Amino acid sequence: MRVIALSEVTGDMTELVGGKAARLGELARSGDRVPDGFCVTTAHEGAAVPRAEVAQAYERLGGGPVAVRSSATAEDLPDASFAGQQDTFLSVTGIADLLTAIEECRRSLHDPRAVAYRDAHGIDHASARMAVLVQRMVDPVAAGVLFTANPLTGCRTEMMVEATAGLGTAVVDGSAAVQRYVLDGSPPDDAGLLTAERLDELRDAGRRLQDRFGCPQDVEWAYDRQGVLWLLQSRPITTLFPLPPDNGRPAPRVYLEFGHVQGMRQPATPMGMSTLKSLVAAMLASFGLTVEITDIGGRLYGDLTDLARHPSTRKRLVKLMAVDFGPRAQAVMEHVLADPRFAPLRASGPRRTATGPALRTAARAATGVVRALARPEAARARLFREVERLRVGSAAPAGLDTAANRLRYVRDEDPSAGPDDIVWPIVAGMLAATLPATLLRGVAEPDEINTVLGGMPHNVTIEMDLALWRLSQQAAAHRHLLLTTPPHDLATAYARGTLPDIGLAAFLDRYGHRAAAEVDLGVPRWDEDPTPVFAMIANYLRVTDPEQAPDRRFARAAEAAEVTCADLVARARRRRPVRGRIAGFLLRRARMLAGLREAGKFAGLYRLREMRRQLLLVGADLTQRGLLGRPDDIMFLTLDETHAAVHDGADHRSAVAARRATYRRELRRPAVPVALLSDGTDVEAVLAPASAPDGALRGVGAAAGRATGPARVVHDPTTAHVEPGDVLVAPTTDPGWTPLFLTAAALVTETGAVMAHGPTVAREYGIPAVICVPDATRRIRTGQLVTVDAAAGTVTPHPAPVVADPSVIVEASAS
Repeated sequence: MRVIALSEVTGDMTELVGGKAARLGELARSGDRVPDGFCVTTAHEGAAVPRAEVAQAYERLGGGPVAVRSSATAEDLPDASFAGQQDTFLSVTGIADLLTAIEECRRSLHDPRAVAYRDAHGIDHASARMAVLVQRMVDPVAAGVLFTANPLTGCRTEMMVEATAGLGTAVVDGSAAVQRYVLDGSPPDDAGLLTAERLDELRDAGRRLQDRFGCPQDVEWAYDRQGVLWLLQSRPITTLFPLPPDNGRPAPRVYLEFGHVQGMRQPATPMGMSTLKSLVAAMLASFGLTVEITDIGGRLYGDLTDLARHPSTRKRLVKLMAVDFGPRAQAVMEHVLADPRFAPLRASGPRRTATGPALRTAARAATGVVRALARPEAARARLFREVERLRVGSAAPAGLDTAANRLRYVRDEDPSAGPDDIVWPIVAGMLAATLPATLLRGVAEPDEINTVLGGMPHNVTIEMDLALWRLSQQAAAHRHLLLTTPPHDLATAYARGTLPDIGLAAFLDRYGHRAAAEVDLGVPRWDEDPTPVFAMIANYLRVTDPEQAPDRRFARAAEAAEVTCADLVARARRRRPVRGRIAGFLLRRARMLAGLREAGKFAGLYRLREMRRQLLLVGADLTQRGLLGRPDDIMFLTLDETHAAVHDGADHRSAVAARRATYRRELRRPAVPVALLSDGTDVEAVLAPASAPDGALRGVGAAAGRATGPARVVHDPTTAHVEPGDVLVAPTTDPGWTPLFLTAAALVTETGAVMAHGPTVAREYGIPAVICVPDATRRIRTGQLVTVDAAAGTVTPHPAPVVADPSVIVEASAS
């Protein structure tokens, strides 16, 4: 079947007629007004266009002007629309021009833009085939696009219409003025290009199509000169972030994204999510907060609705976010608290008082913090003894010789989680680092305080980075091998024992339990796959200027911190004696304790690594039993599902395949909302954008200094190539990213808080950092010269290089 009438096409014929034609055929068969036409199917692929059949179909259509449209099998997919990637020809008249247009449509399957789009979405080129849809042209007075959910905010209770006079192509290519209407359920205004009656008709059509296809739709439409509405296309809106799950609780509800606190913007694996939920909830409970942790799009979100509506908790909610969540989260929560729908609920019944456990926790916290501030050296010694105890105790016990026993070990609670000797010194250090900014307001600039917090000792992540730097220097004799061999090939050679000894085994023995996104059980550790370590060694070997050596940069940052601290304290004590003394005490304690911030996570990762090892052994057992395809498939199950497989023989292979596909799709998502409402609204999208100087991107300065260099946009640190002097631009960072900082001139991230992992390490090395720059990885391109100004909180892209070799520019930094 090489040519088929559109009236005969059904929704299950995608492989024959392509996605666009299949959907329009289904609409036509269900009674919607769709221009009549026919489809040149994929059955002719590789052969000439069937001229005689096309001529007959065109004659049956009545001749005259037609639209010739691509309809590929990989088109109008739930996560890939292919909008504008393949050709369309309008007002084609005559059989000769029609045949030419059909051939051009077929050829556009292999256009560079279509090939690049498939590559970006992980679509196999061999699986993509092209059908061509021919339809009678509509002569419109108005045309455009209807979105059945608001594509700008994600709100599912609003529709958006964009309309223009004449052909709707002007809406897509921007060649004419477009009128926009937001349909929020209230009666539409009878003004502009579309009357209220027509807007109501479009809204009804949108509801009908969304119900039919089961998801929000992007609908092309046209009104002809007789006032008849024609539907020209309906496909999923591919850019919407998934809705929060319906938990049956009253709406609206507000969800805050938690993953970026740990430097995770990628989705968590199902196994990682199942363990992270309980871990994060327990951590919050230790601070007296009860938060339901929810999986939305594979990301960790906390339901803060009850806290936002609680009369007392809401008063401190924004302040609680300052340390870990950062300014973007604070801004969206301030907006939510001002929303009448989240007004505080009036307390009913007798007023609650603090419970016994809560009082005991508060007393223990106060004792632990005061003890650490009073004797920081002793607190530090106790903390590192506890870290070592946890390292030794993380080894799996003897007797784990069956899948059931291994799973039981993984599911057992860790009795040593959250020991006071680790928690309270870290809290004391964070308090000592954050309180001076308030005490010294009007006396010290934020940049000065950030300088004092640089070059901080006792940070296990910094020690790891510097250990890797020393390793790279020891490996200099093998420089050519390490710089010219792909990191993955080096890792393979290391596993086979054919790589020269560069001291990597000792490094992995100490730090092999780390990785990027390391709180996710589903992520391989460095001792499993050292590919990222070899990539970082190569970056270090590119540093040839002795003054840019990381150990020297760290030493300069520490020296600048001590000098600035002394000057700041003296100035503060002159102007505000009491506050100056308190601030001075806290700043000195911060330099003794704030570096410990990474130690708690560092210690907890030992048990996570052992849990992962045991789960992979369980996965190997299930693979041998034919219940999984390969051992690491177990990371795409939950613990409960794994239990069912181990004990009941449940076969989860089809579920794993579907989840892997979803995971790969979510890995490509360019942006993750900071906060969501239950109707899908991205709260940040409705805020007024922050003002910034012309051409600059606004963020928050988090590590002092100013630097200019070529941008290096990195989404995955695993094999990132960062040249000395590059400005590292990333969605977020965690300790697994920090070795990249040793060669960077500055850091720019889309999320974060001043005391988060990335800015903390940036301060240690004395490189400027600007965080919370929305869409930085999309608005800045690799190689573009940018200036990072932490004092102003801006990132300014330059239109052209200002020198021949911008990679060596560093205007000035705190060091």
